[in-house]
Amino acid sequence: MNVVAITACHTGIAHCYMAADRLIEAAKALSINIKVETQGAMGIENKISKREFDSADFILLATEISPAESDRYEGKNPTIVSVQDAINHPLSLLKKFK
Repeated sequence: MNVVAITACHTGIAHCYMAADRLIEAAKALSINIKVETQGAMGIENKISKREFDSADFILLATEISPAESDRYEGKNPTIVSVQDAINHPLSLLKKFK
């Protein structure tokens, strides 16, 4: 199973990176392949390509703001959650995709 995720928050200093780390840890525990793009103070890091969006089984947006370059996953029906949900409940979020 392949999941791609974007994490983004208002200030982009800590929470989007914390959410990314928690999602990666949870994905490892569940044997899910995941790539997480962060959109923080440093801009877009670990950028997910349109091809990766197209081949993903599921797309997760853990955001407090509208992610940049949303045209990459247009028409894909992503699951949208808060950054806090990704930080506090990453296992239960990813279990929904299994």
